[in-house]
Amino acid sequence: MFEVSVEETFAAGHALRHYKGKCENVHGHNYRIRVTLEGEHVDKVSGLLVDFADIKRILRKIVAYLDHQFINDLPPFHELNPSAENIAWFFCTEMQKGLTEAPANATAQASVRVRSVRVWETDTCEATYRP
Repeated sequence: MFEVSVEETFAAGHALRHYKGKCENVHGHNYRIRVTLEGEHVDKVSGLLVDFADIKRILRKIVAYLDHQFINDLPPFHELNPSAENIAWFFCTEMQKGLTEAPANATAQASVRVRSVRVWETDTCEATYRP
């Protein structure tokens, strides 16, 4: 099994619903996201599982949606609590969609899938989602 990972950062605000504590108030984070993809085979010509440039393109599109926004106002977080766990799930879902929609000339293969998404809200606090 092969794995490749890409990280990206963004800044955004949120407020946790149904939380008893300071995080129920509006506050922000400098998030760090690590997306890890996996697959059993690399491309025989390029030797790549998937081109880092393709991963970055998809990941940056997702990041752009959340960057410098109040996450609670954006679907699906207008209903879904914007916890680190749910943000990791969101990135996983959107990343997998992006891989499926990758152009024909991209190195992403149908067998490539999201292995995990890690979301750091701070340097010491992170959540991971694995589909």
